[in-house]
Amino acid sequence: MKITFSDLAVPASGAVVAFATEGGDLMPSAVALDEATKGVVTRAIKASTFKGKFGQNLQILSPANVELSRIVIFGIGSEAEFDVIAAQKLGGQVTLAAQATGEKEVVVLFDMDDLACDFATGCALRDYRFDKYRTTETKDDKPALKSVSIALKEPKEAKKQFESAKKVIDGVFFTRDLVSEPANVLHPESFVAEVRALEKLGVEIDVLDEKEMKKLGMGALLGVAQGSAQKPYLVVMRWNGGKKKEAPIAFVGKGVTFDTGGISIKPAAGMEDMKFDMGGAGVVSGLMKALAGRNAKSNVIGVIGLVENMPSSTAQRPGDVVTSMSGQTIEVINTDAEGRLVLCDALTYVQEKYDPSLIVDLATLTGAIIIALGHENGGLFSNNDDLSTQITNAGLAVNEPVWRLPLGKAYDDQLKSDIADMKNVGGRPAGSITAAQFLKRFITKDRPWAHLDIAAMAWAVKDSDVAPKGATGYGVRLLDRFVADNHEA
Repeated sequence: MKITFSDLAVPASGAVVAFATEGGDLMPSAVALDEATKGVVTRAIKASTFKGKFGQNLQILSPANVELSRIVIFGIGSEAEFDVIAAQKLGGQVTLAAQATGEKEVVVLFDMDDLACDFATGCALRDYRFDKYRTTETKDDKPALKSVSIALKEPKEAKKQFESAKKVIDGVFFTRDLVSEPANVLHPESFVAEVRALEKLGVEIDVLDEKEMKKLGMGALLGVAQGSAQKPYLVVMRWNGGKKKEAPIAFVGKGVTFDTGGISIKPAAGMEDMKFDMGGAGVVSGLMKALAGRNAKSNVIGVIGLVENMPSSTAQRPGDVVTSMSGQTIEVINTDAEGRLVLCDALTYVQEKYDPSLIVDLATLTGAIIIALGHENGGLFSNNDDLSTQITNAGLAVNEPVWRLPLGKAYDDQLKSDIADMKNVGGRPAGSITAAQFLKRFITKDRPWAHLDIAAMAWAVKDSDVAPKGATGYGVRLLDRFVADNHEA
C-alpha cells in the first residue's frame, strides 16, 4: 500500500476519512466535509449511536450532494489525550476499516500535522501481510486498498519525517518475514543468506562456520546444534555510522530456527510455533536493517547465533557437560533450555572481539515470562539502572513496553551444579530470572548489559491495531528508538 501526503482539501470523488472528538464534535476538516455535503455528516451522526469514542467509526455510503463513494468518520476520543501512540493505533484502525470497504484509494483529512507521521506509521504497520504461500486466494480475498493519501496543512514536513520512519518499518517487516517463515525454508544456512542482503545497505557481514566456532571453543552453542543435520553459524553484522574510534554498542539475538526441545522433547501440541524461536535473531537483523536504512549516526554490532535444536543419535543429552567459549563449564540438565547456551557463547564472542560499551541481548527464552507478564510486556533484566531506564522509556515511546524483573544472589544460587561451574536451569521457581542470571555470568568488566525475554511478544495469536496476528516485529522499533535517543549525536 502506497502512503502519500497532500494539501488539505475535500476531494471531489472517491472515499474519504475524517475525524470527530468524543461527544461527536467534528474536527475542522470534517466540518468542511460536512459543509460540502450540505449537512449529511451531522445528520448521519445524529441518526446513529456514534459518539466519537476512540476507534469508533461511522460509514456513510454514497453521500448526497457530492460525488464521493463513501465517507468514514472516525472517533479520536479526547483531543487532549490523542498522542503519538493513539495516532499510530488510529492509523492501523483506519487501514483495516478501509481494506474492508473494497476501496482502492482513500483520502484521509488529518488536522493534527504534528502526528501525521505517526498516523502514517500505524497505517503502514497494519498493512503487512505474509501471504507468499497462499496459492488459492482469489482477487476478492486480498485487500483492494492500494493507496492512502493523508491530506494536511503542511504535507512536506510529514513526508520528510515519514521517509525516515519507513526505513524502520522496513526493518520491522524484515523481522516479521523472517519469523513467519517455516523452518523447512528458514534454517541456519538460509538465514545467513537472508542477512547477507543487508550488505547492500552498507552493513558489513562476517559469518563463522562450525569449524571456526570449534576453534574458538564455543562448546555451548555447538552442543545445541549437534543433533541437527543443519550446520550452525554465528553471524556478525556491523554498522559503522558513528565516530571512527567510538566503541560500538552490541545487540545479540538467539536464533534457534526450530526448537523441538532436543532430547528433553516438547509436547507435540503447539510445537509448530517453535519456528519463531529465532525471534531474537530476527529482531537484531531487522534492527540492523532499520539503522542502516535511516543512516543512523552510531556504531552498532549485531550478533546472531543460528542453530536448530533436534533430537537424534548425535544430540546433546541431559547430564552432558559442555565448555563455553568463556571457559566456564555447564551441566546441561534440560536440553530444552538451549537458547541460553547459544547466547552465552555469542555474548563472550562479541565482548572479546569488539569490546562494546554495552550489550542488549534478545531471545524468545522462557515460557515462564508468559506466565509472569502475559502478552502485555517483554521481560527486562539488567545490571545497570541507567540502561534499564533508557530501554523502558524507548519501549513506552513506541508502545512496545517492557517490565523490569529482579536479579540477585539467591536466584544465581539456583544454578549451582554438583559437577560443573553451573547448571543450565535453576528449577521451576523464577524460571525467567534464573535464565537471565545464567546469561549475566558471561558479562565481563561490569559492562552495562540488558536481557530482553520476548517469548510473549514475538508472536501474537490475535490481531492488534498495528499488526495482524502472527509475527509482530516487537523489539525493532523499541531498540531503534533506544539507539536514536541515547547513542546518536
